[in-house]
Amino acid sequence: MNQASPMEIPANRDPLVRRVFDSVAANYDLMNDIMSLGVHRLWKQAMVTYLLPQAGQTILDVAGGTGDISYRILQQSPDSRIISLDINQAMLTVGRDRAIDSGLDDRIDHLVGTAESLPLNDSSVHAYTIAFGLRNVSQRTKALSEARRVLKPGGKFICLEFNHIESASLDTVYQQWSRMIPQFGEWIAKDRLAYEYLVESIRRFPKQSELASEIEAAGLGRVGWRNYSFGIVALHYGVRL
Repeated sequence: MNQASPMEIPANRDPLVRRVFDSVAANYDLMNDIMSLGVHRLWKQAMVTYLLPQAGQTILDVAGGTGDISYRILQQSPDSRIISLDINQAMLTVGRDRAIDSGLDDRIDHLVGTAESLPLNDSSVHAYTIAFGLRNVSQRTKALSEARRVLKPGGKFICLEFNHIESASLDTVYQQWSRMIPQFGEWIAKDRLAYEYLVESIRRFPKQSELASEIEAAGLGRVGWRNYSFGIVALHYGVRL
């Protein structure tokens, strides 16, 4: 992607996000392996380890898509209940089919919906997770407020997202790699535009400290973050007090 002429992302990105993930759903997991050289698996497992799910808990996984986080939660806590919510039906269909094939469909509810208007009652879930999805939300402030609304007191908010490398030399290498991703998207997923969007959405995402301030402003407490892979990815967290 030519950084001198980045693609335009509309203020309401929901139609674009639906179009992008309709296109890439079948190849999404493969492209994740390619884009991260497989390291996304370690990042996701670190997220679930930090979550520390407990038997009997109800956990909302927003942007749940193909089910990677849901399956990892259930591997660690088989008696948890998962609500996997995504704006994109095609992604949820892949996740639902995988759940059926794995015999997990009785423990995962799949819902189409947006992060800004969750179809859940107040104080109804023990934890809220979102992995590589917050940057696709049109109204991040509203989504964070919704996260607080549906969490029970003491409930955890955990967000795993691509972020900003602090080392200038490493960032240069990372940017060079990022410019190759749309080409991989064209070869493998047959959709260059989708991966131009994904790269641009990462570039525009707020830095770690800025996102932490947004999470605090939404009313969550004990907010912080952990960098992984030199800040390529950060795990942000908070608690509904």
